[in-house]
Amino acid sequence: MTAPSTEVLRVTRLSAGYGPLTVLHDLDFTVHAGERIGLVGLNGHGKSTLFRAISGLTDWQRGSIQLSGHEIGGTRSQGAGRNTHRIVRLGLAHMPQGDAIFPGLSVAQHLDCGAYTRQAWRERMQRRDAVLKIFPPLSKLLDAPVGKLSGGERRMVSLARGLMVDAVLYLVDEPSLGLAPKISRGVMDALMRVDLRGGAMVIAEQNMSLLEGRCNRILGMHAGQLKGSA
Repeated sequence: MTAPSTEVLRVTRLSAGYGPLTVLHDLDFTVHAGERIGLVGLNGHGKSTLFRAISGLTDWQRGSIQLSGHEIGGTRSQGAGRNTHRIVRLGLAHMPQGDAIFPGLSVAQHLDCGAYTRQAWRERMQRRDAVLKIFPPLSKLLDAPVGKLSGGERRMVSLARGLMVDAVLYLVDEPSLGLAPKISRGVMDALMRVDLRGGAMVIAEQNMSLLEGRCNRILGMHAGQLKGSA
């Protein structure tokens, strides 16, 4: 598959970490409109840190991060999360590793939480219908407390919540983590049904077989560096 030329994300000489620990080392990374990119690597090698740096959630970072031409990176040494709400409004949707749920809230309430921008909130009912077409099992669970759902159902809720806005870049971190192989394939198939609408998606995974044949590119991450065509 040939990638379109419009850049959604450009990362240049990005270093980032936590406290005294450097996790990412002068990393360069470009994502084009329409792409689905797989990011493969073992735990502790920087996949989640890359996503957190793009979202402004690391303890410190330096280097350029441009989202649709807007600079969201630069040098930052404190205040993790201080600018994340602005980055989200520019079109970022970050689905973090694990379920990331509120156990006492219903499925419907979780989806509403994802309608963060003003336009998404006004259109939340229509957007909910669209998301439920991607994750049909949730249609019968809208009133159920998420804490009582199965692992696969909770993962679907977490991902569906992130799809409630029209993002230009979706960052999906370890969607198959802790799930049975059949459920993992179903979750990945659902992500392939997402209409990117000129945006892009980056999926971090340890299981390369879930990404092969589904992504435009698969990159490896090792010791804070990307391997392959970034």
